[in-house]
Amino acid sequence: MKSAARTVELLELLAARGDRPARLQELADELGVPRSSMYALLQTLISRGWVRTDVTGSLYGIGIHALLTGTGYLDSDPRVRVVRPYLDEASEALGETIHMGRLDGRDVAYLATRESHEYLRTISRVGRRLPAHAGALGKALLAQRPDAELPEGPYEALTPNTHTSRESLTAGLARVRARGWSVDREEGVTGIVGFGFALRYDTPALDAISCSVPVARLTPEHEERIVAVMREIRAKVEATVPGAGSVRWR
Repeated sequence: MKSAARTVELLELLAARGDRPARLQELADELGVPRSSMYALLQTLISRGWVRTDVTGSLYGIGIHALLTGTGYLDSDPRVRVVRPYLDEASEALGETIHMGRLDGRDVAYLATRESHEYLRTISRVGRRLPAHAGALGKALLAQRPDAELPEGPYEALTPNTHTSRESLTAGLARVRARGWSVDREEGVTGIVGFGFALRYDTPALDAISCSVPVARLTPEHEERIVAVMREIRAKVEATVPGAGSVRWR
């Protein structure tokens, strides 16, 4: 069990580093294991495709099998399969970027995205994480839960507008509950406003959808249309997803 936990910790560490490969000693120090044990573990994972190394054998990064496994997760999830066509519908109706995310601890993991033709990201959000307190998806999901479950602050500030105190976040979540959806005004990404809608086929909700819009293109009329379309999309998803599959994952 200790070996399995160490393997998972190593893979999560490498994944979190993104495009910053690590040296053997860095990994050993970070996980608190002997250099020799870390080297042996890395060699095993390299042979299986979970870790990759450079031509010198001194730098390590996450391997392609992590991608293959992540893709398998998305392909096997019946709810993601059902929601994808509705993301297309919302994207076509609004011309904006539409996301589906799932709460994972204190973060939201992005499961599907339909990019706007007007505003293309250089890096896909699918498979990436954002602190739940800092975005529309996360705030929509946190509002489905009692405030007592929120961790104590201060929270990480991603922009000058991010809620960093527990008091500020709880006040914002109260507005989300009263309104029925969340609004993220440049709290997660500068220059972007997000509108989040919890998918209430679970109690409390684990999944949410959102629409992201550049500030420069957001007018009161466009905001009103976004809310109307996304509420309609949420209703369609909630009416469809419960019958999507026989397995109910925890």
